[in-house]
Amino acid sequence: MAKGAAKRIAGQNEQTIRNLRLGMFVPTILSIMFRLLFRRNSLPPSKGSLAIYGMTYLPALFLSRYLENMGTSRRDPTTGALLSSGEDLSQPGVTEWCFDILYVTWACQVGSGLFGEWFWYLYLVIPLYAVFKIWSYFVGPMLGRSSDNSSSTGTSEKETLSKRQEKLRKRSERSERSDPRARATRK
Repeated sequence: MAKGAAKRIAGQNEQTIRNLRLGMFVPTILSIMFRLLFRRNSLPPSKGSLAIYGMTYLPALFLSRYLENMGTSRRDPTTGALLSSGEDLSQPGVTEWCFDILYVTWACQVGSGLFGEWFWYLYLVIPLYAVFKIWSYFVGPMLGRSSDNSSSTGTSEKETLSKRQEKLRKRSERSERSDPRARATRK
């Protein structure tokens, strides 16, 4: 059963790596094509435009190679049997953020070819998101912003009782304020 899961992950990774390889050159071709069709006056691209393209293409190239190395499965050279399926490229966390950066880069490449150089401002989403994550996980709690959440956690503890604890609490409340007729029969 474990080998079946490894084969499934290896198959998914191979498809993802094929898409990554396509994604590294298709946006460039689309950008050039859109410039030829819709924005001929932007040809040849300015030095600033080429600099922006190069500065964003290098991290994308690095991240795609990183993901390819991480997700490539290893097989036995003689038998072709699967030795390692590689890391799962659909896992959340850093892998997901790498793909997000690649998608934003590709969108900026195509968008700049279609709409103009101002479309590169979309790339600012990446550092803004990083600042948000750093602030919410590290800086905010260090500055005491978590004290606001501590008052709400006290009320949430009462709300998050297990079903068994909730039944026991209701049973004890019923016995404390039971019906007067039931109290008379017990005496």
